[in-house]
Amino acid sequence: MGYMEAKERYAALSVDTDAALHKLAAVPVSIHCWQGDDVRGFDTDPSKPLTGGIQTTGNYPGRARTPEELMADFDEMLRLCPGTKKLNLHASYAIFEEGEWADRDRLEPKHFKKWVEFCKARGLGADFNPTFFSHPKCDPLTLSSPNEETRRFWIEHGKACIRISSYLAEELGQPCVMNIWTGDGFKDIPADRMGPRVRYREAIDEILSEPYDFAKVKPCIESKVFGIGVEAYTVGSAEFALSYAAANMDKCIPLMDNGHYHPTEVVSDKIPALLTFFPEIALHITRPIRWDSDHVVLFDDETREICKEIVRCGGLDGRVNIALDYFDASINRVAAWTVGVRNLQKALLYALLTPNDALKRLQDEGDFTALLVKQEEMKTLPFGEVWDAYCERAGVPKDGEWFDEVKRYEQDVLSKRN
Repeated sequence: MGYMEAKERYAALSVDTDAALHKLAAVPVSIHCWQGDDVRGFDTDPSKPLTGGIQTTGNYPGRARTPEELMADFDEMLRLCPGTKKLNLHASYAIFEEGEWADRDRLEPKHFKKWVEFCKARGLGADFNPTFFSHPKCDPLTLSSPNEETRRFWIEHGKACIRISSYLAEELGQPCVMNIWTGDGFKDIPADRMGPRVRYREAIDEILSEPYDFAKVKPCIESKVFGIGVEAYTVGSAEFALSYAAANMDKCIPLMDNGHYHPTEVVSDKIPALLTFFPEIALHITRPIRWDSDHVVLFDDETREICKEIVRCGGLDGRVNIALDYFDASINRVAAWTVGVRNLQKALLYALLTPNDALKRLQDEGDFTALLVKQEEMKTLPFGEVWDAYCERAGVPKDGEWFDEVKRYEQDVLSKRN
């Protein structure tokens, strides 16, 4: 079966495949730079262990060690993935001139000039993240620390990141989502749960007092359930992050990472709940296995359900900011990027090819039998042919074709780094 036959099958359900492909091609997806170098960055000694609840496993050959190598690997992934993309940066990916260095509280827009040039040459927007981990001044707390000097350092880092995010938005002509996440918490049962949260709230207030245009810079507050070294208590819990965003809707938006919840919770159900109240939200899409393990995104049930809710709720019309967030050092990193990006694109396309209005009508009419039947029949429609057509129109390889290019790149480039 080819695309035209698949198009007819979907048309019988009042689904316009050409319109779906056109819509999907314009959806910006923010792709995390840190998959390419195992979250190491360029502002500290890359041989030191990651801290703050961050950990990668594996030592597959070919990790990017320099900005130039990371950019080359990112380019390789871009050649293999369809759709509109943004680059998602952490502050630790600052690029310094020879002999220059600035600590995180003194970072400036100029330290991201080369990333701006990279994005401009490829038509990419950029998102940004303060880096509240893997630094000597994690004590191990950052914004919630009772130590005034520590807390002040990280507040100044957050303010610097607001200025950098404004620079990225202005230079690239696209809004910059700036995500505030820390791994602050305790390994064992704390004696004071409220004090750190009060300090955390006050610190975020100070960071967001730095002037910015909310139409161009979108600060987010991201929650966390727990992490390595903070198993008993996390300061920035889901309740804290959501409450802060709700109380400050004029200057920030909530961000949900689907790895940051209990394994029995699903973010897909939370999306329409938040969009009932918030004009705009942000998502980090990953694949948790029992906790925030950040595995490569699959074309699995929850990824499809997340994308269905984004589409059903009108999220593709500027209400949902979509980003990927995972890092796997046990496999080819370019392949990991490519698999995740393509699977998210597949899930969005799958959602756009769903006759949502017809299914909603059956639900509202109480015809749950017909609803169940239609939902199941959708699973065997010729989705693959439409996906192939999307890849062809985007000028990227179809499934079954792109991995040979990654293997060639590994042989010619990655294998020579070790």
